[in-house]
Formats: sequence, structure tokens, C-alpha cells
Amino acid sequence: MDASLVDKRERILTAAASLIVRNGLQCSMSEIAQTAGVATGSLYNYFTSKDDLVRGVYGRLTDEIAALLVKDFDDDTSPEQRVRRYIDAYIDFIWADPARAILFEYLSNVPLLAPGELRRLFGPVTDYTTRIFGEAKAAGLLRDWEPHFMGAFIGGGIRNTLKWRRADGGDLSASERRQIADMCWATVSA
Repeated sequence: MDASLVDKRERILTAAASLIVRNGLQCSMSEIAQTAGVATGSLYNYFTSKDDLVRGVYGRLTDEIAALLVKDFDDDTSPEQRVRRYIDAYIDFIWADPARAILFEYLSNVPLLAPGELRRLFGPVTDYTTRIFGEAKAAGLLRDWEPHFMGAFIGGGIRNTLKWRRADGGDLSASERRQIADMCWATVSA
């Protein structure tokens, strides 16, 4: 795809994400176009509808989280190290970009997509999470709970904790970061 087309598509997705963070899904296509610096009609060259555009925002968010969380490990990496690295990476993902964290929270709580479509979009992350939690459970390291529930619980706990920590202002200290990671591990460990 032509670089200028990719750039315009990314500007549109960035504008849509920004407006969703600010106003929820009430933003109009014309607001999105104006914020992206493109003609309203040109939005439809990239997205067939507002729903399609929001799917694009979901897709980009999924790609970002997958790039950070889904890791190939060598055989020497223990199941515990994999889960702990996942927890640390999830903390990094949510803390690093406040707007992205709000977008993730909003899209998680006000899903536009049907469950099957959400599952398809987030499939690579969900499958990875289930696999590493399942491996740690099989190794006797985790409670006898469903791996996908443990992964979802940890993700939700991190998002909620950091949302409230961010509301307090200031930076996340190394000690606070470690406490959050340790609480996550303590919750699921056997």
C-alpha cells in the first residue's frame, strides 16, 4: 500500500481514537475527518462506515497490545517467568500511554462489536494468555482455575488499579509497580 495512504489511514485511526477517548462513540465522521485533517468523503475510501472505522481502532489497539505482550520464549524460560513477564508487560502497556489506557477501558466496557468478532480481533492475545497461564497451571504453579479467566482477571485488575493510581497523579514508582505485579502473581499462584 502507498505510504501516503497508510499515513492518511493512520491519521484517521488516531483521530478516531482520540475523539473516542474524549467523547465516547458520540463523535461524528465529520469530527473525525476534521481532526485527521482529511475530507469527510475520503474517510469512506478507508472505512465503509463508522462501525468499520471503530473496528479499525479496535484492530490497531489489538496490534499494539499483541506486539508488546505476545512473546516467543526460548525453552529455558520457565512458565513462572513467562507469566511474570506477561504481568510486567501488561503493566507497561497500560501505564505508558494514558489515552491508550482510557481507549482500551472504554472499548472494553462499551463494546461495539459482537462477542464473536471481539474474540476474533483479540484472539492472538487471548490465545497467548490462555497458553502461558495454562502451561504455568500444568506445572503446578497456579491455582486450579481456568487459564483464560486468570488472564482476564489479571488484565482487568491491572487496568483498574492503574486507572485509579493515575487519578492520584504523579509517576508510578518502582515500588508501586512491584506491588501490583506481586499482587497479580499472589492472586493466581498455587
